Amino acid sequence: MRAPLSLFLAAFLLAVLPQAGAQQPPPAAAVDAGRVGTFKHVEGEIWVGPAEARRTPVPGDGLHEADRLRTGKTGAATITLKDGTVVTMGPDTLVELSKFQYNPTTQSGNLALELLQGSIRVVTGLLAKINPDLFKITTPTSVVGVRGTDFIVDAPAQP
Repeated sequence: MRAPLSLFLAAFLLAVLPQAGAQQPPPAAAVDAGRVGTFKHVEGEIWVGPAEARRTPVPGDGLHEADRLRTGKTGAATITLKDGTVVTMGPDTLVELSKFQYNPTTQSGNLALELLQGSIRVVTGLLAKINPDLFKITTPTSVVGVRGTDFIVDAPAQP
């Protein structure tokens, strides 16, 4: 009499356990392993990604290497990168985070940010303090070398 109950219990567990595991959310580290920064403040029109797949971020959303950010006429955003660098975007700004690598253990890495249009304010973090030569901001007409910790860069719209 016990064998049928055991078989029923085993069959029930085999049917239920895989589904229970499938409903578990993946670990946070696996979900956002490529995150290099976080949106701290967003206001008005702002989009992330190419035009055909753009999304509107909210505070707390992640930023990834090679992300392209655009603000509209009423848009603004503040992003904090993993090394503590803070980038504030003004209205009508287009930025691409071309490269960001940061190792918190050795505090080494590099940053390449392209300002294609508009204005940004940058308060540098550990990367620029340790090796300012590996912290670059480019505009359509220039390359900005970092020699300070708080600066503003403007790039006029291209015709």
